Amino acid sequence: MKDHLETSIFGEEEEPSAGSMEPATVRPRTRREAREAELAALRRPRGSGRPARGKPSVLRRLAVLALALAIIGGGVAIAYTYLRPVVAGFLEPNDYAGPGAGAVRVSVAQGAGGSAIAQVLAEQDVIKSTKAFIEAAQNDAKSAGIQPGVYEMRKQMKATDALAILIDPANRIVTRAVVPEGKWATEIYPILSEATGIPVEEYTKAAKDGAALGLPDSAKGNVEGYLFPASYEFEPDTTAADHLSTMVAETTKRLEALGVTPERMERTMVVASLVEAEARFEGDRPKVARVVENRLKQDMPLQFDSTVNYAIGKHGITTTDADRASDSPYNTYRVKGLPPGPIGNPGESAIKAAAQPADGPWLYFVTVDPVKGTTKFAVTFEEHQANVAAFQAWCQANKGKC
Repeated sequence: MKDHLETSIFGEEEEPSAGSMEPATVRPRTRREAREAELAALRRPRGSGRPARGKPSVLRRLAVLALALAIIGGGVAIAYTYLRPVVAGFLEPNDYAGPGAGAVRVSVAQGAGGSAIAQVLAEQDVIKSTKAFIEAAQNDAKSAGIQPGVYEMRKQMKATDALAILIDPANRIVTRAVVPEGKWATEIYPILSEATGIPVEEYTKAAKDGAALGLPDSAKGNVEGYLFPASYEFEPDTTAADHLSTMVAETTKRLEALGVTPERMERTMVVASLVEAEARFEGDRPKVARVVENRLKQDMPLQFDSTVNYAIGKHGITTTDADRASDSPYNTYRVKGLPPGPIGNPGESAIKAAAQPADGPWLYFVTVDPVKGTTKFAVTFEEHQANVAAFQAWCQANKGKC
């Protein structure tokens, strides 16, 4: 026993436990185990054994509970904020019951699709939701034909009722004006004024700003010839300048389609105005345009009565000696070449004829029957004189019509 104790890491003999007659059996420790035991002893609080684990205090429990409730409450608030619109979307109807009340004007832009139109309607409270209108449009094939313009509608309408208004072009709020071919600008202004209620003076004033109207530079600010004859629909709140600009744009669009460059637009429109004034039938117009070009090429005066009548401000199919004595630059009996500007506002067929004259040798033409519009063309002066005689005979037989 002594030999064993002497090899203990403590280096001395251990005393046997009290109440035991036999000495205690101690398992030899390695150096590592001994060191860990020493460190454990140093970590223990003095005057105590291993500390007992006590229960958390009441305050600590309350603090933890309060924190948990705060986190839960915040989550509920956030969820309510973000989910409320979603939930409401499921629970609330997305359409008004209709039929709506009050009046509101809605503008549908050129090229606007169903979603864009729905957005405009929703913003003006015509419909309750874009979804309701889009669904209605998808179920009606006529919705593809909605035309741009201004419509009179009501607030808080049923989506299908709103769609029904838009798919009927007759519901657009427009001012309609019909401008015939060949009219002078001074004759067109009263036509527009009567249709729109805008004073003639406003059109006259607007016509003076050619650049603002979109006239080509070659027109030199003269709107005559560029007010395209057609049926027009002008939207509410548009101005005299807006109307004239629209008409000018229609003319330049056709010139461009025919390949006429801006530099040649004015010349083309001068010839077109002569063709419009002289030829009644579309088939004769390219031939009249060829007569113009042939006479200019041979340095012959045009000698068109229509230019003289424009110069003196009257309408008719003949002229007198006094009329032809006018010193106006528009008098093509006295002045060679084209007149300084168009003598009216030609239509599409006259413009096309001026841009694309027929092939032929004609130098003369005369309308031998103004009522029927029969026109005869000639290459020689003698042929032409015979045709003139036929015209004079018609005038004798139809007093007051020449």
